Amino acid sequence: MKIHIASVMAMVAMSLSAPAYAGTLPANTLVVVTPTAEITSKVVREGDAVAFQVVNDVVENGAVIVPRGTPVKGTVTWRTGKGIVGKSAKFEVTFNSVSLKGRDWPLKGTIRQEGRGNTAGALLGSMIITGRSAIMTPGQLVNCFTAQDIVVE
Repeated sequence: MKIHIASVMAMVAMSLSAPAYAGTLPANTLVVVTPTAEITSKVVREGDAVAFQVVNDVVENGAVIVPRGTPVKGTVTWRTGKGIVGKSAKFEVTFNSVSLKGRDWPLKGTIRQEGRGNTAGALLGSMIITGRSAIMTPGQLVNCFTAQDIVVE
């Protein structure tokens, strides 16, 4: 029986590069996410659904449980508009769930995004100057956590 070293090397490389998408991820595990599209206080209102995605594979005991790119659902739970005298807009997003293999697993965590104020301009005497809108952009890293054990087979 002839064994080709190139064939063995190819099989080993495939087994090392093919991550296992099964296992148990404990509650309170950090999941880093980013918005899939710009979220701005100009557009969002309380109760609006917002979409995020997982930034890096979430690994437990050498197995990938949550692959990068996995969709995450959030909800805008609080919002203020920008105001006069340099007051900036703000909003909060509460993370709801991560979708894995047709099932939504609960997440926990909240992020508050604030626009930059413009108080310097307001202090110079103009009551017409307003703050800036709050904006969250794709690529911005946000932390949330698993709310319970995630078991993926």
